[in-house]
Amino acid sequence: MLTVEDLKHETLRALGTAVVQSTIELGELSLWVPRTRIAEVLLALRDDPDISMNQLMDVCGVDYPERPERFEVVYQLLSLRYNVRVRVRIQTDELTPVPTATGVFSSAGWFEREVWDLFGITFSGHPDLRRILTDDGFEGHPLRKDFPLTGYVEVRYDETQKRVIYEPVKLPQDFRNFDFLSPWEGMTDVQLQREGEK
Repeated sequence: MLTVEDLKHETLRALGTAVVQSTIELGELSLWVPRTRIAEVLLALRDDPDISMNQLMDVCGVDYPERPERFEVVYQLLSLRYNVRVRVRIQTDELTPVPTATGVFSSAGWFEREVWDLFGITFSGHPDLRRILTDDGFEGHPLRKDFPLTGYVEVRYDETQKRVIYEPVKLPQDFRNFDFLSPWEGMTDVQLQREGEK
């Protein structure tokens, strides 16, 4: 059985200077690597028999607007052989592309399209980098923290014009007051009230 500490030791051995920082968080190993070496790192993690990270579970983006390199791209890897996970992180800015991981894991293609669509992080060498969740005419990237809460426009089909139209977004909503009590706390109050009636 490969423990997280063993996994950390093996990955540092296999990757050497490619690892900028490594930590164990919530029972999982996190590695920070330079953006330019991401494909090399993923290939080493996949092909080393003592690590065997043979499945790319997810690629996601994180936005930290206060940082000079505001975006993190996070790769979640799973070893089916050892049943352990590794989280590989890189940093980038709005203009610098990240090398694609599609040559190492073909499943990265759709994940990278999603990251580009929602965060605007570009991937150099990607075979088909285009929107995957929003419309082709959509403006902006909705998971950026500076994206307006109401978006820019909404798309709908107008039956009278017999075509798709774009309109400014309107979100009329009444004010709602949430009490944030769990259902069990609410039940306790009801039970206490019933006991007082007896």
